[in-house]
Amino acid sequence: MNSKSWLAVISIVSALLLITVACSAGFMAGRFIFPATDGVEIGPTLLDPPTVVDNLPQARDLGDTPANLDQLFQPFWQAWELVHENYVDQPIDDEALMRGAISGMMAAIGDQHTSYLDPVQFEQSTDQLQGQEYEGIGAWVDISGDYLTIISPMPGSPAEKAGLRPDDKVIGVDGEDVTGLDGESVRQKVIGPRGSTVTLTILREGQEHFDVVVERASIVVPSVDAKMLDGQIGYIQLYTFGDDTARDLRDAIEELSVQNPVGLILDLRNNGGGYLETAIDVASEFIPDGIVMYEEYGDGRRDTYEARKGGTAIEIPLVVLINEGSASASEIVAGAIQDRGRGLLVGETSYGKGSVQTYNALVNEQGAVRITIARWLTPNGRQINEVGLEPDVKVEITEEDLAADLDPQLDQAIELLSK
Repeated sequence: MNSKSWLAVISIVSALLLITVACSAGFMAGRFIFPATDGVEIGPTLLDPPTVVDNLPQARDLGDTPANLDQLFQPFWQAWELVHENYVDQPIDDEALMRGAISGMMAAIGDQHTSYLDPVQFEQSTDQLQGQEYEGIGAWVDISGDYLTIISPMPGSPAEKAGLRPDDKVIGVDGEDVTGLDGESVRQKVIGPRGSTVTLTILREGQEHFDVVVERASIVVPSVDAKMLDGQIGYIQLYTFGDDTARDLRDAIEELSVQNPVGLILDLRNNGGGYLETAIDVASEFIPDGIVMYEEYGDGRRDTYEARKGGTAIEIPLVVLINEGSASASEIVAGAIQDRGRGLLVGETSYGKGSVQTYNALVNEQGAVRITIARWLTPNGRQINEVGLEPDVKVEITEEDLAADLDPQLDQAIELLSK
């Protein structure tokens, strides 16, 4: 093998293997509850971020490669050499081949949540939950299915103002048919600088496809919104489970508490998820002690997560609003509150995202791989993956409700607490 090939071998083998990386945010290697399906938002990729995972495998020296792997990878290196020797357009972009190899390896596992993020995607993935500003249309999307699918628009975003809804499917961008393209490629076509516009062709259940023009803007992802409703009922909406959510939630509860609310509504509708640790912190504000969730691994082993002491709303009557856009970390909180009998769930069946991923940075700043390592269960041992949580009181929002700006789910929550 010539020197060029050996250099390529070294770079690829190094990049294929994982290392533990530390950073000030404690992010680079971490445990995630990834939001709804692929939990991406238009702008940066949306992660459900991490606690630090220890003892990740270190990059292996070439000399340590087992003989059986040398044998296994002979066809790979044969293909590598054939491309470099015979492909019509030279020189070959070795870095692109390396990234493609990693992407293909992750895809071959057959799990929609196990995948490769290139360096740009990996960098973008931290922006939203760390409260950074980005430019886009402001919607969480699923890139794992046959179409780029809206999970939920962000409140006050261009996507919401344009009328995009959960489960809308993007089949065209600026007049180009994007059916058949992978979700990430479509997402890249949608993002763009603020002030520019993008025309999305939308497929919505029960309707003919139609076009929506959205003006991109600078988006700062909100965390918590709180107010007092009529009848002395406190209302808190969580938009995501990010770095500051637990602190902002506690501040909101304290501000409402001085007004002596008779009950509290926690609105998790269209909340696509976030950090696992934040989910435990949020649940702990409402649950005094005991189990919040289990993490179950492939060998049957379970890790138990319990409520942390010092919750500020552990006794006030509570109703939680959920819908088909409530996913992952939202479902952890809602499932714990339901199983522990702490409050009622009102609305519609949640998304059903019940698996846990680790994100592991690759050497030489070549992005990261996301790997599903476990599934999570509610305190009663319920598996909600691809099933979702059923509300205690089911209330749908109709097209007529939307057109009239009515919210029967919120009305039902208010009625329950008023009683």
